[in-house]
Amino acid sequence: MTEETIVPNKYMVLVCGKSTTGKSHCLRNLRNPEGVWYLNTESGKALPFPSKFQEIIITDPSMIIEGIEESENDPNCHTVVIDSLTFAFDMWISQNIVHAEANESREQWKFFADFFRKLFNETCAKSTKNLIFTAHTLETEAQADKRIMELKVPVAGQLKNNGIEAFFSTIVATKKIPNVELKPYANPLLTYRLKEKRKGFKHVFQTDVTTESLGERMRGVADLWTYQETYIDNDLQHVIDRLHNQEHFIALNRAAEAKEEAELLAKEQAKA
Repeated sequence: MTEETIVPNKYMVLVCGKSTTGKSHCLRNLRNPEGVWYLNTESGKALPFPSKFQEIIITDPSMIIEGIEESENDPNCHTVVIDSLTFAFDMWISQNIVHAEANESREQWKFFADFFRKLFNETCAKSTKNLIFTAHTLETEAQADKRIMELKVPVAGQLKNNGIEAFFSTIVATKKIPNVELKPYANPLLTYRLKEKRKGFKHVFQTDVTTESLGERMRGVADLWTYQETYIDNDLQHVIDRLHNQEHFIALNRAAEAKEEAELLAKEQAKA
């Protein structure tokens, strides 16, 4: 492998969802919190839980690239969180485009796309840390099929064509789901606190698309999650653990699915 070869970061995650669905709250159980660099782009908004993260207030989008690069020099850092990508977009636009002249504005939109492409394609790809981005989603009517509502991260300029999700291989969505709707998805990673039982709903991660969410953009490595694990606890540590042991879980899930399919086939043949 040459010195210039870039091996994509397998531990980069996009956590997206509507407001108040638990995007920041999912960080609460990260292990060794002192080793988390938390890059706060949301005007220093406080986290919804007590934290020992190393917090950096981002006042210029370039600080995101600098922060990820500098984290490589800290052996105690294992995870970098950018909360949120949506506010980073808004920050760039307000600082570089809103007050620009018409001819300068077109050039700045190009710089906007180039900056974020560099962030994902170079800075993130070279990083050895877990990289966690949060982003807000917006519901719009799908262009290809008006019957489907798309739920995606809004982004302007050239990046709008493919969407920011195109830069991620692991995307989980934060949701608030009634407990009764979660019953078919019982699994060890879906647990209920007493408060959740009393309220009748739960904050969860959705790991894959369902019939009811065809317009959404969750994704992951094939067979990383089982069908039962379509919904799991709103806990980012579960996702990180799965990514760091993905070969094991993919093999396990494929073997379990093959066994289940064989059993179903045997039952069908016995009925025939």
